[in-house]
Amino acid sequence: MDLTEIQGYAIQARMALIVGAGTFDRVFAGIRFAEVDGPLLYVYAKDESTAAEIEDNFALHVAFVASQILRREIDVVVVLPKVLQ
Repeated sequence: MDLTEIQGYAIQARMALIVGAGTFDRVFAGIRFAEVDGPLLYVYAKDESTAAEIEDNFALHVAFVASQILRREIDVVVVLPKVLQ
C-alpha cells in the first residue's frame, strides 16, 4: 500500500516533535515515507549515510509513529537511499 502525502507529512510532523528541529533538519530533510508491505514500512532518505543513521537511531520511533498514524502494526522500518528509488 502506497502512503498518501498526508500520511507521510503526518509521520514527518510527529517525528519532528520527537527528535527536535535541529535533528529533524539534519537527518530527516528530504525523507519520503513510501509504502507499507505487511509489517514493513519503506522509507527513502537523501543518501546512504542518512539512511543508515535513521535505521540505527530512529527506526523504533518511526515504527511507533507510523503504527499510530496508519492504524496498522509496523514492525520493521527499511530505510533506503533515494538513489535506489
